[in-house]
Amino acid sequence: MAEFCDLQIHVNCQQTFFTNERILSKFCGRLRKIIKQEKRRTQIRNSGIEIDDFPGGADGFEQAIRFCYNNGTVEITVSNISLLHCCAIFLGMTENVSNFNLLHQTEVFLQGIFYWSWSDIITCLKSCESFFSYADSSGLIQKLLCSLQAKIAQKTDVNLLILSSSSSSSSPDKRFNSDELKIKRSSSRKEWWFEDMTVLNPITIEHFVKALGAYGNENNSLVLTRFLLHYLKTAVRSNNKGINTKTSEYSELANTAVHGVILMGKTAFSCRGLFWVLRIVSGLGLSRECQAGLERLIGGMLDQATLDDLLIFGGHNGGAYDVNLVVRLIRLFVHDDRVTLEKMKKVGRLMDKYLGEIGPDQLLKVSKFLGIAQSLPDYARDCYEEVYKAIDIYLQSHPALSLEERSRLCGCLNYEKLGLEACKDLAKNPRIPPRIAVQALASQHSIIQRADQFMNDDYDSKYITNNQSVLYNNSNNNSMRVKELEKIFYKERRGQMSRMTAKGLLPLSTSIPRFC
Repeated sequence: MAEFCDLQIHVNCQQTFFTNERILSKFCGRLRKIIKQEKRRTQIRNSGIEIDDFPGGADGFEQAIRFCYNNGTVEITVSNISLLHCCAIFLGMTENVSNFNLLHQTEVFLQGIFYWSWSDIITCLKSCESFFSYADSSGLIQKLLCSLQAKIAQKTDVNLLILSSSSSSSSPDKRFNSDELKIKRSSSRKEWWFEDMTVLNPITIEHFVKALGAYGNENNSLVLTRFLLHYLKTAVRSNNKGINTKTSEYSELANTAVHGVILMGKTAFSCRGLFWVLRIVSGLGLSRECQAGLERLIGGMLDQATLDDLLIFGGHNGGAYDVNLVVRLIRLFVHDDRVTLEKMKKVGRLMDKYLGEIGPDQLLKVSKFLGIAQSLPDYARDCYEEVYKAIDIYLQSHPALSLEERSRLCGCLNYEKLGLEACKDLAKNPRIPPRIAVQALASQHSIIQRADQFMNDDYDSKYITNNQSVLYNNSNNNSMRVKELEKIFYKERRGQMSRMTAKGLLPLSTSIPRFC
């Protein structure tokens, strides 16, 4: 047995094969040449031969030498044809070395590629993943993709895929040129072939897209864009399930998909659809250009968004939600000259809900909360009661905030747009700094004075504030409103300030200001 195994072959630094020199030399032209060179160099035969970058590694080499040991016979299937073909090329297993050698047999098998079923082609492409570069350089990937495109064209509506008349025949004698395959726009959300192709790796999909001439910023196909989004969504789900996928591998596919989305824009995607796209591609290494383009598109439609749309996971940005993204979208919306007052107020109401939703997040910084609250112009809100409620929620969830931070947080309020009930609650709210409560009370006092002035000047007695109609019958009602607010304020603040003075947090001379 030792004399029979007279040649060691080390494959890809993975495994050592003990083989027979004569058997391998009969079929493998490259090994025959190497063995002769080794002998001329008078190297010791037992030192073996080093082979690097062998397609398929040890498994591929084992299948190739099985062919040799079986005297040139092997079962060829769609599952192993790619590997056997590449091994045969690598080892020089041609007709010049032996009749009906492995390369010839694989080429004969591949001649029937256009008769293969759809699943056969997918299986064969999938099998190429571990040696894709070699399969690509040998021209095998191109053959498989051409066959794949032909299958799609044969079974798809003509509005989606059209083959030119010169190659519309399904005959295997016809060569399908990728330039002749044109993808048409379609409103179809999911084609029959989408799901099957999700098993292929990103580099295979990249070659598929390139073969169609729709890679990168050349993508002008809605159906291909939808396919890429479906493919990327599947990849993201797999990653979330713990399957090892490198997100960087998908970055160019994500850019290609987003280029298509930007080109089609509002004609093909709703605001919710655009947020769905953003969720899919956000963690896949999207380029700044594509990210900015997608955000511009969403920002222009922000008035159509819902609260659920805005609740995007914050990732590593510090917080449960991506608040920075929402701030950018608001700025894009506000600076759009086509935005009407009605749309602006609609977004204002939406952001008030968003503030209430993100308020309990204990990792949310004051600056980010204010970034949302202050990003809209004052006229976007008829009242600030929802903003006040959101602030109170935030304060309850962040009890360790300093007096300065709490005061800064309340700086986004317009006290004149706070209703009576909100002012009552603010006046007795222990989480609100006393100075803020004084300012709110002063603002209400100013409103009453202006109302009295309007009535004295024979203006309409209906004074509109906070989107509510307050009917002032006489000045006594005005005075009673101020006194009611002051009574609540002084009652709550005296006790609070007494406690703070006792603790040494306020000087003894501190007094509560009066307005009447």
